[in-house]
Amino acid sequence: MNKIEIFINDFKFEGELNHTKVAQEIYNALPIEAEASFWGEEIYFGIPVKIIKEDLTEEVSIGDLGYWPDGNGFCIFYGKTPASIKDEPRPVSPVTIIGKIKGSVEELKKLKQAKVKIIKN
Repeated sequence: MNKIEIFINDFKFEGELNHTKVAQEIYNALPIEAEASFWGEEIYFGIPVKIIKEDLTEEVSIGDLGYWPDGNGFCIFYGKTPASIKDEPRPVSPVTIIGKIKGSVEELKKLKQAKVKIIKN
């Protein structure tokens, strides 16, 4: 697994990218910086990598990192989204799970805007 650091405003998170081809392509493109958008309790932003669809799913967990091929976006799931059925996050359309944030992501629930930077660790 490739280790990364994710900076969101004043917060720093440790993460790991998995062994999917999508995760490897994103890792090779780091560092990435972006102004992010919110969809419920999901942060997402476009990335400068165009990637094939791989292992798509709508089942994600809090702390998961995803690649959203329909929007060429990087997603950070930390709670309910408008598509959620219960308390789990759910993407607007299928994503590839590319990794996970280690530890709590509760601080993200306080944010109204987000500037994100992802680097190799």
